[in-house]
Amino acid sequence: MSPLAVHVHFHLHHHFHGLAGGYIGLAAAALASWTGLIGAGEAALVTAGVIAAHGHLDVLEVVLFAWFGAVIGGNLGWFLGLTGGRGLVTRRGPFHRARSNALARGERFYERYGMVAVFFTPSWVAGIAEMRWSRFFPANLLAALVWALGFGLGAYFAGPPILEVAEDIGLAGTLILVGLVVAALTAELLRRRRLRQRV
Repeated sequence: MSPLAVHVHFHLHHHFHGLAGGYIGLAAAALASWTGLIGAGEAALVTAGVIAAHGHLDVLEVVLFAWFGAVIGGNLGWFLGLTGGRGLVTRRGPFHRARSNALARGERFYERYGMVAVFFTPSWVAGIAEMRWSRFFPANLLAALVWALGFGLGAYFAGPPILEVAEDIGLAGTLILVGLVVAALTAELLRRRRLRQRV
């Protein structure tokens, strides 16, 4: 092992509760999952949450590293969708007309509901639909935080069954979450309108 690697290992180990490699692995799994590799992030986050419940990792650090990885992965996925995915969808070939129509509908959907759509679609889809980064970034930041808190704290308090709970909640939970997000966005829009009227 190189002297630099040894220094980084000891520095990280000294500053974090538990093995630094666990946090780095969690962030990498979250990054991969939010870039587009389905499943890796949830499994790693639930595992880390359970390990934190046994006192071997710090739950706050688990949530922070998962959130960090998810934010970076979401932005990477958006960029890959924007730069590469769109070209694949618009390329001539089988079902070109159907793909073009679906892309046009997706663009309209993201233009109208983009902030909420980021919660329920992979990040690369927002890139393909050319959602502006200025709209994508805050929505991705919030969606990643909800994900990290939900699965991280859920695993910390409930253990591995949190995955089953998430599956059981399914549509009802999704609708409740959409309702909360829409209510928050509506409240913010009304607040901004009142501020503009005062000026």
